[in-house]
Amino acid sequence: MNINYNELMEEAKSASKNSYSPFSRFAVGAAVLTSDGRIFQGCNVENSSFGMTICAERCAIFKAVSEGYREIRAVAIYSPNSDSCYPCGACRQVMYEFQGDNEEIEVITENMGQLEINKLSYFLPCGFKI
Repeated sequence: MNINYNELMEEAKSASKNSYSPFSRFAVGAAVLTSDGRIFQGCNVENSSFGMTICAERCAIFKAVSEGYREIRAVAIYSPNSDSCYPCGACRQVMYEFQGDNEEIEVITENMGQLEINKLSYFLPCGFKI
């Protein structure tokens, strides 16, 4: 499957507009591409009880999973508040959980206006599944 990285990043940018981030003021949007070509958006949602906060990447992945999609091909991440926005450790492990057996997830970020495409193993070299 060919991945349209620009389209996926545009979906992440659109999702960032829905961010609820009154505490950090760090809006993030994500878009996940499933193995069959569906795209799901997510944004970060903060809470007064900080532990209840969810990152954009997990929001998008959980939306896909809740609709029956278990195999993620790519994740685009964007923040209008930063020149680059990378996934946190928890999101990296969640991505690994829903990575297909034959293809590694591609993580798309934007750095100073240029797309960066890396394999998930770049961010999480020793992920695990049970």
